[in-house]
Amino acid sequence: MSARHLVFVYGTLRKNMLNHSRLLDAANGAARCLGLATTTERYPLVIASRYNIPYLLAAPGHGQHVRGEVYEVDDKMLETLDALENHPKYYERKEKKIKLEDSGEERECWVYLLHCYKPHLMDLPFLEDYCAVDDPEKVYIARCLRKEPGPEYWVDVKLDE
Repeated sequence: MSARHLVFVYGTLRKNMLNHSRLLDAANGAARCLGLATTTERYPLVIASRYNIPYLLAAPGHGQHVRGEVYEVDDKMLETLDALENHPKYYERKEKKIKLEDSGEERECWVYLLHCYKPHLMDLPFLEDYCAVDDPEKVYIARCLRKEPGPEYWVDVKLDE
């Protein structure tokens, strides 16, 4: 039997967003939505890079209580999400307290945070809800549409190592 993990998603993996289909594809593993939720701590959620990627910066205490969704996933789906988020090389998956909207219950969930980022990202507007963004200039550009697919597309956001 595969272990179960709780994962908080705040960006393109949310319902009606471009990467949500990955959570629905049984070939990637199992995922079940537990509902809407928010971070118990404030975090800066920004849209950055030439591809308009939503980033949750590892700067607790700054920004907003970020809204997203919690999913219960199996080991295989967690591996799929780790690959998508390039964990641990790019994003780092950390356990954080998340408050479920329906029950008010606080749960420890995996969250993908950007730890090594360029300081100018802290000067961008901090969002509370990525799904509420309706600026056409902030539309996420899928990997398949990028001129330079692969990890190098992050160079304008992440600090050089």
